[in-house]
Amino acid sequence: MKLRIFIISNLILFSYLVSAQITTTPELPIATQNVTITFDSSKESRLGFFTGELFTHTGVKIEGNNDWQHVIGSWGNNTDQPKLTNKGNGIYELAITPDINSFYSVPANEKVIQLAFVFRSADGSSQTNDMFVNVYEDGLVVEITEPSSTGILAKNQAVSISAISSVNASLKLFLNETTLTQNTGKEISTTHTFTESGTFWIIAEATANNETVRDSAQVFIREDIVFETKPAAYKKGINYPTDTSAALVLWAPFKDFVFVIGDFNDWKSSNEFQMKKDGDFFWLEIPDLEKGKEYIFQYFIDGEIRVADPYTEKIADPWNDETITNEVYPDLIQYPENKTSGIASVLQPGQEKYNWEIEDFQVPEKEKLVIYELLIRDFTSEHTYKSVLEKLDYLEDLNINVLELMPVNEFEGNCSWGYNPSFYFAPDKYYGPKNELKKLIDECHKRGIAVVIDMVLNHSYGQSPFVQMYMDNYTILPENPWYNVQHNFQNTAAHWGFDFNHESLATKELVDSVSSFWMSEYKIDGFRMDFTKGFSNTIYGSSSWGSDYDTQRILNLKRMTDEIWKRNEDAIVIFEHLAENSEETELANYGILLWGNLHGSYLQAARGNTGSSDLSWAVFEHRGWNDPNIVSYPESHDEERIMYEIKISGLTNENYNIKNQQTALDRIELNSLFHILLPGPKMIWQFGERGYDISINAFGGRLAEKPPYWHYLDNTNRTDLFKIMAKLNHLKQTYNEFSSTNFEYSLAGATKWYSYNNVENHVLAAGNFGIVGNVANVTFPATGTWYEFFTNDSIDVNDPSQSLNLNPGEYRLYSTQKFEEPRVVTKISEVVTQNNNIKIYPNPANNEINISSDNSISEIQIYSLAGKLKFQSSSVFNNTFKVNLNEFTPGIYLVKVATKEKLFVEKFVVK
Repeated sequence: MKLRIFIISNLILFSYLVSAQITTTPELPIATQNVTITFDSSKESRLGFFTGELFTHTGVKIEGNNDWQHVIGSWGNNTDQPKLTNKGNGIYELAITPDINSFYSVPANEKVIQLAFVFRSADGSSQTNDMFVNVYEDGLVVEITEPSSTGILAKNQAVSISAISSVNASLKLFLNETTLTQNTGKEISTTHTFTESGTFWIIAEATANNETVRDSAQVFIREDIVFETKPAAYKKGINYPTDTSAALVLWAPFKDFVFVIGDFNDWKSSNEFQMKKDGDFFWLEIPDLEKGKEYIFQYFIDGEIRVADPYTEKIADPWNDETITNEVYPDLIQYPENKTSGIASVLQPGQEKYNWEIEDFQVPEKEKLVIYELLIRDFTSEHTYKSVLEKLDYLEDLNINVLELMPVNEFEGNCSWGYNPSFYFAPDKYYGPKNELKKLIDECHKRGIAVVIDMVLNHSYGQSPFVQMYMDNYTILPENPWYNVQHNFQNTAAHWGFDFNHESLATKELVDSVSSFWMSEYKIDGFRMDFTKGFSNTIYGSSSWGSDYDTQRILNLKRMTDEIWKRNEDAIVIFEHLAENSEETELANYGILLWGNLHGSYLQAARGNTGSSDLSWAVFEHRGWNDPNIVSYPESHDEERIMYEIKISGLTNENYNIKNQQTALDRIELNSLFHILLPGPKMIWQFGERGYDISINAFGGRLAEKPPYWHYLDNTNRTDLFKIMAKLNHLKQTYNEFSSTNFEYSLAGATKWYSYNNVENHVLAAGNFGIVGNVANVTFPATGTWYEFFTNDSIDVNDPSQSLNLNPGEYRLYSTQKFEEPRVVTKISEVVTQNNNIKIYPNPANNEINISSDNSISEIQIYSLAGKLKFQSSSVFNNTFKVNLNEFTPGIYLVKVATKEKLFVEKFVVK
């Protein structure tokens, strides 16, 4: 007897699952014969309705081996992988000729049991799941063709049961061992009404020429739904009433029934795991779980849709988890292959809580924010939360006070900027475990650095359960509570994923729960909201980016912001809005910070094209705003890198060449003086502080990984830029002079200047953006002695109107009171790698180091490589000294040891 287990509720046999998407001619393929595969893309949710060129990655499965064998060609190679014939309306055909064995080059001693397919677009950007088709031996074969649905059946439902055979035969259909019907021929069918719940076997039998074969399918009949009020304490998602139980809550309007399938029930649907119903809520308590153990599970909705919990804090991904190394995420739970398909959620009762060291962080003042935009993927080669933490000394030395992380919630794929979100409550595992993210945030707070995360609530992508629960043929259904059926932007360039309906109460509740979760669970200090121009349903034309004043959008955005501020009145709220100034003015005057893209002006200023270099749009008063709430920037993740551009297109003359690397770095210093110290919060894009000169389009394209090039810090000219920016950042945060609204400026033309008029200390900055010497005609706010910050020179000003002679690229920063300069290591070349007079041990070190010298030690200073003083003692007076390293993060440090005779500098490593 041929026994084929077909368990609808388990969804194990993917060969049966594809019956709706793949049909074959003949219906029962035989390895020694040809077969035509017909694929209906409209019925495959991951690829969706498709009309372009379609290729297949295809092979076979051999009896006794569950792996793909005899795969044709290599993935993504369109020259050696089969191309399907487009038959129109999303339907494609593949002719496998002259027979299956020949087509796949299968040896005579192997038996093919399945054909295996992944259908993909020509560029490989879109693809199906793995799909399988059964292959049969020549001779008598019988196969059950109905029930063909993968759904769970209801009591008192008439179910069609049918089967086919390869030859004319005596056919029978059984329910368990009770005969339902019989006839002679190639087809047999009947209907049956199940009056009881439980698991039943449907058996098809064919007899011909004294040979009998059978096929079996297991079906599950569910109990009637239990209607019961959900406990009020249970919120949407995964709840933990005790350390050994879980309570699951799914809000699913218009759905009839839901089962929970997972590790705790071997992925089998059973009445014990049918969720109770309370209005539009489905809920279920799961007792007797193991404390601290992770369990993977899904919701099986209406017997058709399998999704992860939309509010899960961790997912199991069948496509991407396998590329996450143990170094990145130790002991990552393995996806349950061959038990289910699609992304699943993870629950863990009694999980260890993170012990926060900083419970109540004080966010820096808005006007003093120095924001560092960082993409974890490209900041270090390890691409982890932990590796960013290990570089916090570097960021602290740069004197930033806000770390803005590009999206860290789960997005599709692993290698991404993160603007293709799928799960809003789960940190992306490609960056490491969630507690490493908490530790990074905690450590930032210990250093006075706020943490803002980039949140994408304009749209979601197709792996989101919020999308998948109400989607058909990759199209949003009208009953979806969260998304618009159509984008409100007719401009397809503004189409990303599926468009949130921001007028929906369900969407508003979701948006608020997302912000509330990250502020409470991760102690996030605020958000940079992506593409906030999309937060309305106003229809915009095919060429529009939605920049016109939009009343409803303003109301939606203020409402969202109010909800954030209810939870943390000091939360940083930043919009990537970039709309017309009238709308931005209203939002800015409400207290919201808005991105100010001045890339074009700063680029032209740096390259010496002074006629197009007006920086006035970086000044809030120039825009007519009440407060300095503009987060202006020369670069963000979206723009080409200015250092790269000016090395290619910088202006030159016989005496001055901006394309020269050192000169180009000097131009970035000049830009920085006219960026960081202007009124209001400012942003630096990752590695701008070292003159990163790799194109945004390098290494495979705009979104591709870029190398961090930490060796740039070995270049003195680049570290000079770092130090200048660190000093400017320090001034902005330390001195109230740069928060004054008594501000004058002239930011157009070759020479630019600005001044702050304060009673205690007046400030004036001037710079020459030309490529020849120029006179800057400036107005000093007061007469008297003025001190230049970078050179320590001074001038006497007797008349406020002054003419300053400036060489090309020269800049000055004057004040009537001297600024205290932050201490830095000014000569890294002082480091002596081999020094018999000083010994440091152990090296590398964990908790402490011992420093010894042949002579009496008078002073010890320890610096990070970027020049931040980490430790100092000037009362040693003996030959040995011990330093506790508990407050040191892993990295390389410089220790300066002064004796009566000389000064020694050594390196040591903290593990």
